[in-house]
Amino acid sequence: MTQLDLGIPGIRRDLTRVPSTVGRPGVPGLVDRFGRTARDLRISITEKCSLRCTYCMPAQGLPSIPREDLLTATEIARLVGIGVRDLGVHDVRFTGGEPLMRADLAEIIGLSSAVAGDASISMTTNGIGLDHRIHELVAAGLTRINISLDTVDRDHFARLTRRDRLPAVFAGIQAAKDAGLTPLKINAVLMRDTLAGAADLLGWSLANGVRLRFIEQMPLDADETWARDNMVDAAELLDVLGVRFELTRPHREDVHSPAEEWLVNGGLATVGIIASVTRSFCEACDRTRITAEGTVRSCLFGDDETDLRGLLRDGADDETIANRWRAAMWGKQAGHGMSLPGFTRPVRSMGAIGG
Repeated sequence: MTQLDLGIPGIRRDLTRVPSTVGRPGVPGLVDRFGRTARDLRISITEKCSLRCTYCMPAQGLPSIPREDLLTATEIARLVGIGVRDLGVHDVRFTGGEPLMRADLAEIIGLSSAVAGDASISMTTNGIGLDHRIHELVAAGLTRINISLDTVDRDHFARLTRRDRLPAVFAGIQAAKDAGLTPLKINAVLMRDTLAGAADLLGWSLANGVRLRFIEQMPLDADETWARDNMVDAAELLDVLGVRFELTRPHREDVHSPAEEWLVNGGLATVGIIASVTRSFCEACDRTRITAEGTVRSCLFGDDETDLRGLLRDGADDETIANRWRAAMWGKQAGHGMSLPGFTRPVRSMGAIGG
């Protein structure tokens, strides 16, 4: 398997390219040509992970990014400050790989929180090791957390993630609850071999007071085994959950939220479904992404990337960096295009992009 197959960062990008701003209005926010404004910032801080989920990484993991190519804690915080102060970012989320693999995670959160104003500081994690670090992360400024969990069956978890670490994930979830990080959201990728356990996962979530969201699997797996004909869509999931639970009144909490929420058994609890493939929400997308090496990625499915790390290290001022970021987002594509005949999957896998 080649590095290209693995979705390794940095092997085919022209980072000298400066995106065009022709036609862009003179507004400070991260607007694009389709009338959207990005306010939700996702920053990947590492390609490393303690699991090897089949839909995300190959068994051997992604090739390492050289340490000098990763953004430092100070550089990350500077971009957060520019995003919030100059570009209208409201929410900041750290992703990976697995953010807990960064030894300086508390420093990243602390420096970012100090310049984030009223913006939320959150993280998506698999929860492994979270119980040992939760207090320092909350003290540093972490306000919300999403934990990835696809099954509550230990054997199935081990097969899916190639690691027998389910008890460690449960420990991380409990630690987040004890620390008061609520609402605690659980993200579950919907796959053919996890469908049979979907109702059990929902039952566990209800019993433990966490908010479950199922996510349709997207063609972002490093092994490239995803096939549209074999994917489980939202409609099939609803049929399976409907055998055990009454699901009513679908709604979105926010117009920009990717999750459609369903009331469970007529109560206050909900289950969310993010139908990224079959019920695209691209027209309302408000996300901007920065990779672990400091490039702006305007869309999960767009291989165009714009370098900010070079500007940071060459002494550029904040306005120059903000303008380059604005230009990158102005060129954002209309949508992922998975339903179009000419669709091609991105070169990077999810683990190399950041969730």
